Amino acid sequence: MGTVLPFPGPSSEGQVGFDRFELNRIVDLYGRMVAAGLWKDYAIEFRPDAASFWAFRRTTEYPEYRIEKRPALHGRQGLWALIGEAGQVLRRGPELGSILAPIERRLLKLVGEG
Repeated sequence: MGTVLPFPGPSSEGQVGFDRFELNRIVDLYGRMVAAGLWKDYAIEFRPDAASFWAFRRTTEYPEYRIEKRPALHGRQGLWALIGEAGQVLRRGPELGSILAPIERRLLKLVGEG
């Protein structure tokens, strides 16, 4: 019989991930952006130094936004970063809500225009 390994695998110790609250917040925003027709796909990446959520307009493009969690920067620049399509850091801070605010504001503008 096979061996059952904990997700994401044998190297999970020391690996950065999202907790349930953080992932719920990010996926909720993703769902609203999909409903508005702005995003079509996503990817999640877990590395030893960072966890990233990538949001795509189309599946064959570069991500429009990357939401990144880096615990090593918690005391300096902030745990969270919002990174744009060209790789530029749009916002950095200690709380997830302040990082997601520019995307949520964009969604509110779209709803108000209609």
